[in-house]
Amino acid sequence: MRISTLDPISMNDVTNTDTAPFVIEGEGPNALKIYFENEANKAEYLDIPLHTANAALAAAYAEIADSDITGSIN
Repeated sequence: MRISTLDPISMNDVTNTDTAPFVIEGEGPNALKIYFENEANKAEYLDIPLHTANAALAAAYAEIADSDITGSIN
């Protein structure tokens, strides 16, 4: 498991990891444990929407994929 003591909201280093709130992102050896300075920062982090592709975005990418001005994704 990887560990980050840098609070992604405040960008401050969390020094007391014994009592600091945290989340674990992912599973197994590639999981990331992220510590926060306080519960408010943890809640703000958890409220950030995940980036997910939708059908309109996929269609837009497909439309320009064969354009001469775009590079190959392969």
